[in-house]
Amino acid sequence: METRLQRVKNAFDSLLVVDVFVVIAGAIWFAVAVTLHSQKIEAPLELFQKLWEPLFTPAIGLLMAAAILSGVLGWWQRRGQR
Repeated sequence: METRLQRVKNAFDSLLVVDVFVVIAGAIWFAVAVTLHSQKIEAPLELFQKLWEPLFTPAIGLLMAAAILSGVLGWWQRRGQR
């Protein structure tokens, strides 16, 4: 039987998987948009800039926070095993 903590962890893990793909897709989109910008096609870069603050900044922040939290929890667990 799955505990509440395990369900929360699984839901958070699923959210992080989606978040990783959002960040990767954003990076690819940015690269394509910059390439198109050099060819005077502005729409993709303009849309990326509009979505930067409400979508990509929080997605990157969540990914960074999760990485830091994972490192701290791993350190804490190793510290407790000594």
